[in-house]
Amino acid sequence: MIITCGEALIDFTSLHHEGHTVYRPHPGGSLMNVAVASGRLGVPTGFLGKVSRDVFGRLLRQHMHESQVSLEYVVEAREPTTLAFVHLDGGDPEYSFYAGGTADRSLMIEELPALPKAAALHFGSISLVLEPTASTLEYLMQQESRHRFLSLDPNVRPGLIPDRSAYLERLEAWLSLVDLVKVSQADLEWLYPGESPKSIAQEWLGRGPALVLVTLGGAGSLALSAGGSALVPVPKVKVADTVGAGDAFMGAALAWLHKQGRLSRSGVEGLGEGELQQLLAFANQVAAINCTRAGADPPWAREVGW
Repeated sequence: MIITCGEALIDFTSLHHEGHTVYRPHPGGSLMNVAVASGRLGVPTGFLGKVSRDVFGRLLRQHMHESQVSLEYVVEAREPTTLAFVHLDGGDPEYSFYAGGTADRSLMIEELPALPKAAALHFGSISLVLEPTASTLEYLMQQESRHRFLSLDPNVRPGLIPDRSAYLERLEAWLSLVDLVKVSQADLEWLYPGESPKSIAQEWLGRGPALVLVTLGGAGSLALSAGGSALVPVPKVKVADTVGAGDAFMGAALAWLHKQGRLSRSGVEGLGEGELQQLLAFANQVAAINCTRAGADPPWAREVGW
């Protein structure tokens, strides 16, 4: 199965009502969104993270359960749920986080549950920034590296990173631990100003991952592995917003690898150009459908013909 490790929170997205800006709550958090995307595609999926007992925590549990995500690895917390306000003024969404003393950032090493031996683990986003959860999940990543399939999506949130150089040093160390890394063009522009996404992806491939995926917004997505490379355009859709699009892409990529029997280091190392194109086309399709809806709302298997 696939187990995503990290944050579950509430995204408040803005909308206009009777001349006022109001905010609507949506279950969110990058790692929970990836789990939901994978679970809705019919792949055995679980979520590992600390979830509050409060009303928002109950909403998060319900959302994951209804999306066929196992709650077996959820750690219950008394702390409140993290809240994120999403500002949509064109371009990429901008986030304001309220995460002081909250549940998802308070996971300790001694609270980590036992995990099935064959499960793939996915990491990333703010859960690798906010302490003590960041160090707990980094420890888990280090312990499990090369013992099971690991994937990473940094999903950078600059507003939560006080020291870009220190974060970049830590991120580049994670690359040596994982088998697959996915990153957005926006992330790379902040991490490596002025450098081309493809050149950075090629450099990252030499640091340890067997597969590097780069989402390029409206320009499509890029994949590089030892067996080849591919660039695939995105379907044209009417965009409601892009919240959760990268997470939908990530969940779909993991689901595709699982269904093809490729969710292993040797499996992704052997992907050739044709298979990389198929992977990207499927992940692009899932992300595009998500963009036609408000908030993170990835499609179900029946919507993509699975």
